[in-house]
Amino acid sequence: MSSLDRHLFRPLTLAVLTTIACIFTGESRTVASSVSIEADGIDAARLHEDYNLIGRKIGIGQVEIGRPAVFGLDKLPANPETNPAGVFIGETRAGSEAALDGHAQGVASVMVSGLKGRMGVAPGAQLYSAGAVFESGANRQARECLAAQTVAQQNSGDVRSINFSFGEPLSLDARRYEAVLDGNALLTLCVDWSANAHNVLYVIAGNQGYGGISIPTDQFNGMTIASSRRMDGVYRRMDTSSLGGAFDGAYSGLVGLETNTNGRRLISLLAPGRDVALVSAAGKVYESTGTSFAAPHVTATVALLQEYGDRQIAAGRWSVAARRHEVMRAVLLNSADKVADRGDGLSLGMTRDVQDKWGRVWTESSAYRDRAIPLQDDIGAGHLNAYRAYQQFAAGPSAAGQEAGVMGWDYGELGRSSANREVMVKDYPIADPLVAGSFFSATLSWTRSVDLNDTNGNGRFDEGEDFTGHALDDLDLYLLPIESDRLEDAVWSSNSKVDSVEHIFRVIPSTGRYKLRVVLAQQANAKAPTYALAWWGMAAN
Repeated sequence: MSSLDRHLFRPLTLAVLTTIACIFTGESRTVASSVSIEADGIDAARLHEDYNLIGRKIGIGQVEIGRPAVFGLDKLPANPETNPAGVFIGETRAGSEAALDGHAQGVASVMVSGLKGRMGVAPGAQLYSAGAVFESGANRQARECLAAQTVAQQNSGDVRSINFSFGEPLSLDARRYEAVLDGNALLTLCVDWSANAHNVLYVIAGNQGYGGISIPTDQFNGMTIASSRRMDGVYRRMDTSSLGGAFDGAYSGLVGLETNTNGRRLISLLAPGRDVALVSAAGKVYESTGTSFAAPHVTATVALLQEYGDRQIAAGRWSVAARRHEVMRAVLLNSADKVADRGDGLSLGMTRDVQDKWGRVWTESSAYRDRAIPLQDDIGAGHLNAYRAYQQFAAGPSAAGQEAGVMGWDYGELGRSSANREVMVKDYPIADPLVAGSFFSATLSWTRSVDLNDTNGNGRFDEGEDFTGHALDDLDLYLLPIESDRLEDAVWSSNSKVDSVEHIFRVIPSTGRYKLRVVLAQQANAKAPTYALAWWGMAAN
């Protein structure tokens, strides 16, 4: 085996190896139920049962090394309960038996399985899957980008989220010895470009295993997911299969290799990843572990929210801003569980105390103490809760400058516009007084601009082309007393200079009225930046 071959095999994780074993041996380990989508997991089953949300007609995507089986296309056993709407190899529709992959099958089952014994998060969604099959070579990332672009253009160009449960090792990046996690690998740039060009939320499985598959975990415009394990039956602690994003002291040499450079946060959310029930191509249910199976919980939750959003749009109550990927990111982050509510509502109905790898909760983290750090190193904003995400999203939009409810979201713009207007600040006054001692949560998300260097002018990425990533606009978020315009009076603020998200989670010091202020601290690009804002508080009355 060559040194290159050894490197290609090293990223195989427990998740992959367990999947392969189950596919080839037909073994099925005993699993209790679809616990990862139930109340002790992400609580998506409640949306199925009580709100009739299963992701109907919503396009979601998957990019893997291979692809899941399709009933009626593949001669080998293909479970009709996990059936993609379309499968590809790179840019080409897949033929029978081509590039079948057990790992891709397991990931797909988390998203769309309709098997009664293991229901997926969004069994009604339209899943489009592309296998980025490649040989060794410098253009691997280009072929993977082509696969992502192909998936993003399915469902009549309307795919809302795309799952990456695979990645590239830094050692095979074209930058060779200079390669670090700075957002500039070709595949990372592709993900950030496509997020804006195709309006899709990319959900990336976090790295696991030193020297593993870290590209494109350093993206700016999507979400990188770490895996959780159960404690006392509840998914709430970061699993040992995740590396997370905290590397200091003796491990500081791994900064840039396993986590982002410049202190930029790597992890967005936790989702169930330990002992997750999967469905093989033959319809057998088995368990496996890894960030590969955490990420699709998030990807498919988007389908549930978007089904609800499309209902609101069709009824004329919402605009198509509800489909923006920035809105989905803000909603998912802001609704994440951090600290269990004790029944008084002061912790906003959160269902669990979420712990990092050391057993620390969010309020013990540097993110809670430092205004320049928006997310916790290992758990991001906390643990995915699909039901709370629905509550956050269903609260509906509220425009800047108008009195808002204690829950809501908005999609807006700041800065120098094409009409040469300059708006550097937007306020969101909250109509009801907030109660003293309650937590208040707010999340601001925006994107970095990436240009496709489209040498042939066809508007698509083609092999041989590349991207130019631009500097990130700097937006800040403040929670102020309603009567104050002095930023120094803020109850709390989030002022990162390097992240594309700001996040506030603080206790309200005294009962009264407050407002959120979004500030454009520095505009780095000619086009005015757009943003999404989500907030959640507890009214005093």
